[in-house]
Amino acid sequence: MADVNKVVLAYSGGLDTSVILKWLQETYACEVVTFTADLGQGEEVEPARAKARTLGVKEIYIEDLREEFVRDFVFPMFRANAIYEGEYLLGTSIARPLIAKRLVEIANQTGADAVSHGATGKGNDQVRFELGAYALKPGIKVIAPWREWDLTSRERLLAYAEQHAIPIERHGKKSPYSMDANLLHISYEGGILEDPWAEAEESMWRWSVAPEQAPDQPVYIELSFAQGDVVALDGEAMSPATVLATLNKIGGAHGIGRLDIVENRYVGMKSRGCYETPGGTILLKAHRAIESITLDREAAHLKDELMPRYASLIYNGYWWSPERRMLQSMIDASQAPVNGVVRLKLYKGNVSVVGRKSDDSLFDASIATFEDDAGAYDQKDAAGFIKLNALRMRIAAARGRSA
Repeated sequence: MADVNKVVLAYSGGLDTSVILKWLQETYACEVVTFTADLGQGEEVEPARAKARTLGVKEIYIEDLREEFVRDFVFPMFRANAIYEGEYLLGTSIARPLIAKRLVEIANQTGADAVSHGATGKGNDQVRFELGAYALKPGIKVIAPWREWDLTSRERLLAYAEQHAIPIERHGKKSPYSMDANLLHISYEGGILEDPWAEAEESMWRWSVAPEQAPDQPVYIELSFAQGDVVALDGEAMSPATVLATLNKIGGAHGIGRLDIVENRYVGMKSRGCYETPGGTILLKAHRAIESITLDREAAHLKDELMPRYASLIYNGYWWSPERRMLQSMIDASQAPVNGVVRLKLYKGNVSVVGRKSDDSLFDASIATFEDDAGAYDQKDAAGFIKLNALRMRIAAARGRSA
């Protein structure tokens, strides 16, 4: 093993990372610093402190990063309307660059020469954590235990924990799913979901009711935007994290945000997962609505053309890359006029836009009207435009090349 004096571990306090903590101490004979992030996962993070102390950790970092997460990562992503492969709102992907950032910062603060994570060798998270770490600290060593050890099953992990007296809490029957949660979403993988033909069990879902069980009356909400970001709900100013948390509750209560997809992982395999993203689903719908009346047509179309590339960069772990930063600068510049209010109707799993207004609107009713426009638009102008655009096709057809 390479010489490692001190390592910063992304630590949840669960079985995997608790075993990793002990394994690092034994295998690398190094000091371990733990870092636990509260990204709004809805679980108490403070117990991780006691577990880390039990395992001999002296430097323990537990941080509430909810506001930073939404303000500096989720909101910038939503300015781009980013969706991976047409469906996935990137809930897990967008959390990893922030964790990588704090791992590196803590390594710098504590003089650690390595960082470690609990991502497996089959998934995307190993790529996201490590690309972020190397981009922010090129000389850092990254330790990925799942690529080194032989503890390749839950049974082996439990046996290791018992052998080394690692405290593992057991609260009744363990969920059959591998889950990841933060303020943007909760994901489910494994169990019955490994059969792409099997329908997810209703009991699996935690954040939302089934659409058919949602209230029989719709609810109307208004979201206020300033430069592409939501700043108020129903006229009440809210911080980014509060906006998203509130929309999660409202949307989940109306059956919004469930998703069942098979995605293409960066490592090459297809993976089936289910997701709940109530607040994100509402935000995306509202953001596109306010852009529809405030963005220039070609600027909006250019954003749509670049969005799949932007989404892939996030999914594949390139948040800290120069190309993502370049795209972000352009996207953020486009958001200067994206201000106003969007009214939405939430009903039985659906989000409908039923109103939008803005002082920066490019919508001109005097031109768009189907009634008398009083000369605001000369319809004869369209003839020349059409003929010019048809010219190349007319020439080709005249020479027998229309097919």
